[in-house]
Amino acid sequence: MAHEYKATVSWKRAASEAFTDNKYSRAHQWSFDGGVVVPGSSSPLSVRLPYSRADAVDPEEALVAALSSCHMLTFLYLAAKQGLVVDAYDDEAVGAMTKNARGKLFVSRVALRPRIAFSGAKVPTEAELADLHHHAHEECFIANSVLTEVVIETPPSST
Repeated sequence: MAHEYKATVSWKRAASEAFTDNKYSRAHQWSFDGGVVVPGSSSPLSVRLPYSRADAVDPEEALVAALSSCHMLTFLYLAAKQGLVVDAYDDEAVGAMTKNARGKLFVSRVALRPRIAFSGAKVPTEAELADLHHHAHEECFIANSVLTEVVIETPPSST
């Protein structure tokens, strides 16, 4: 069964902007089903301010967030199936952009750094946790859709 996902991306030139001089705003909107609207922009690392918008989500950040979110959702599903109780899951994911063999920039690596709190009688060992992350990565739809290296950097256990 095929699933279809839609997003509407909208941008409009301000009347005061010439456009052909490349001095135009990259700010735009992403609209999703259910009514959510997200401010989007090019990254200020790629297009300097004021032509980009620092408080908006750029495509590179969105890719990192999508990988992190997909991994988390898959991890939570697998943990629940194993009878584990997850109380909290926080990830400070980081993406790195480098040049590929053709000299083109791409998001070459995303490091997921999940911190997970468990409760209940059944708490995974370090090996079981690593196995859960491995399976979550293998099953994540987004990770299966990109060429980017995705690594899981779990902090040492505090227990």
